[in-house]
Amino acid sequence: MLRTIVVAGALLLSVNAVLAQQDLVDKTQKLMKDNGRNVMALSAMVKGDKPYDQAAVDAALKQFDETAKDMPKLFPDSVKGLKPFDSQYSSSPKIWQERAKFDAEIASFAKAVSDAKGKVKDLETLKASFPAIGKSCGGCHENFRQKDG
Repeated sequence: MLRTIVVAGALLLSVNAVLAQQDLVDKTQKLMKDNGRNVMALSAMVKGDKPYDQAAVDAALKQFDETAKDMPKLFPDSVKGLKPFDSQYSSSPKIWQERAKFDAEIASFAKAVSDAKGKVKDLETLKASFPAIGKSCGGCHENFRQKDG
């Protein structure tokens, strides 16, 4: 009886550990989707497809800043190989193989966002700041995201 309880407890702990790691993957996926929505909103302003909106710019930069702060914590070794439930993309194994390069990409994104925060006050300053943010997003995706299936 005691052995059954111990085995059941161990299985329950294992399931909870896996679920916690999957939560990290899903949180990362949500951040990336939020980034994508914000990049599209800023891009539409830069292209002239939508009028400049300071509140939307500030919200996007705030979200980018939160992403930059969270990113280093979202890729521990325990999530390697886990895939988001609702995406055609996942993290490349290169994140863990080339960790220094990955960390440098995150630092580049954080710097681009930090440089833009407080400086973007109109369409012209957005046009000046946005390319660095887009380049850092794209560079990381190019190197550390993979399409599944």
